[in-house]
Amino acid sequence: MKKNITLPGDPLPFNSCFYIERPPIESDAHAELLKPGSLIRIKAPRHMGKSSLMLQLIHQAQIHEYSVVTIDFKLVDTQTFLSLNNFLRWFCMNVARQLSLASDLDDYWDEEIGSKVSASIYFESYLLEQIKSPLVLILNEVDYVFQYQQIAQDFLLLLRNWHEQAKQTPIWQKVRLVLFHSTEVYIPLNINQSPFNVGLSLKLPEFTVEQVTELARRYELDWCDSQAVKNLMYWVGGQPYLIHQALYYLYQQKISLPELLDNCGRNHGIYSGYLRNLLNILQKDAELSQAYHQVVNSTDNNIFLSDNLVYKLDSLGLIKLTGHNYQPFCEMYRLFFQQNLRIENNDLSQDKLKKQNAQLQFLVNIDQLTQVANRKYFDDSFALAWQNMTRIEKPLSLILVDIDKFESYNDIYGDEVGDDCLRQVAQAINSVIKGSDDLVARYSRNKFALILPQMDAGKAILIAEEIRELVKSLKIKVSDLTKKTQAANTTSLTISLGIACIIPSGDFSLREFFEAADKALCHAEQLGYDCTILSSKFNFGYDE
Repeated sequence: MKKNITLPGDPLPFNSCFYIERPPIESDAHAELLKPGSLIRIKAPRHMGKSSLMLQLIHQAQIHEYSVVTIDFKLVDTQTFLSLNNFLRWFCMNVARQLSLASDLDDYWDEEIGSKVSASIYFESYLLEQIKSPLVLILNEVDYVFQYQQIAQDFLLLLRNWHEQAKQTPIWQKVRLVLFHSTEVYIPLNINQSPFNVGLSLKLPEFTVEQVTELARRYELDWCDSQAVKNLMYWVGGQPYLIHQALYYLYQQKISLPELLDNCGRNHGIYSGYLRNLLNILQKDAELSQAYHQVVNSTDNNIFLSDNLVYKLDSLGLIKLTGHNYQPFCEMYRLFFQQNLRIENNDLSQDKLKKQNAQLQFLVNIDQLTQVANRKYFDDSFALAWQNMTRIEKPLSLILVDIDKFESYNDIYGDEVGDDCLRQVAQAINSVIKGSDDLVARYSRNKFALILPQMDAGKAILIAEEIRELVKSLKIKVSDLTKKTQAANTTSLTISLGIACIIPSGDFSLREFFEAADKALCHAEQLGYDCTILSSKFNFGYDE
């Protein structure tokens, strides 16, 4: 009777007999972990054993009685990425929680000096002071942050700064940074600001024939002859997950080696679910599908792919890189995707052309600073929505948003900070809007508009209030300088909103409707800002 062994897929515990070391990876990482202020970067595609190695490092840290904090970025809510300030506050609070410390974040946070400086002060003056042992700060799935370019650039610069601080400030020597990522950094970074060109860089290699032979022995498979290992590796390479899965099924006597090899790459083999999952990922991205279609069908490996496509394929573990040559990671991938990754060249060309046209249209209609619709697109969409709602006799709501005292804010802090403020407010507004026909636009320097077809005034007020509270919660601090005292009273930045709603008809013009919303906005500002006012003239669907 074969003993029960967990199906491969989950990270292997530090004491698992099935963990195979890949010298000198483990010994180098363990040695670096003991160095004050060290930084370790561990790169490998999916299913290459990063998580299992992470558990090994955590165990080593615990042996030395180090404090350990693990941040997994794939668990971060999208809302957290609204701004760098949001993100760094989330990051700091998570570190404090894992160290079993009270947050006390507001005691150290001052947005006037910036969130990066505030985060550094919080670590230096609070977190590192509270703990007596070195801190191993493990950042897992760093790739997820790359999707938010500006935040990624600032965050990676901050990590680099912390690493550099350890060279001159003793308290920062407590920190050992460990970064796990699946692909190369594809966002632009200054060479002197990136943490990806300092510290110890480790790339997890495939298993060797000797390592697979040793793993087979631990599965109690008598493979004295290395030919069986070589036959398996011909199909699946040295990919740890694929190797583990094969040996597991062989150990359980659920399949013979000849049968396993014969079914590699087929839709009914032991890898069928895994392969179908990869196929689904590719088919959701036409450009990525086309790229991999070229790779698996190439006879000379002379293929040109953009860096971004290479990084994506590499992070999925689908290719091997040799200089600028790309080939399928293993023969099983070549066979399966040649048979299943069907792409019609004509359709693909049409899709690519449509995509390029859509991109050009996007650039014409989008405000480059805030990435919401620009004034031209707002005017066109507003007129179209008016016509459509007139035709179907449904309500149309318009919300106008103004950032309170923005000109003073911009004068005090400068254009760069002002632009960042506009971006944050635009992202906040956009995050609230859910309808496919709804539109957010920037129609002047510091004013935004929301077109909400088929929405009455009551619902529009709820939307407006949600946006107002969300912007206030961003805690963008402003100093209100009074002429009398010239004293700085720090408050959070706010917005005012004006709303108009009507079922369009020939009785009123589009211009009258817009002016009614603008008048409501002016009324909100006259009442002292930070409020929402509904037009007294155009207020369809509002129940007092």
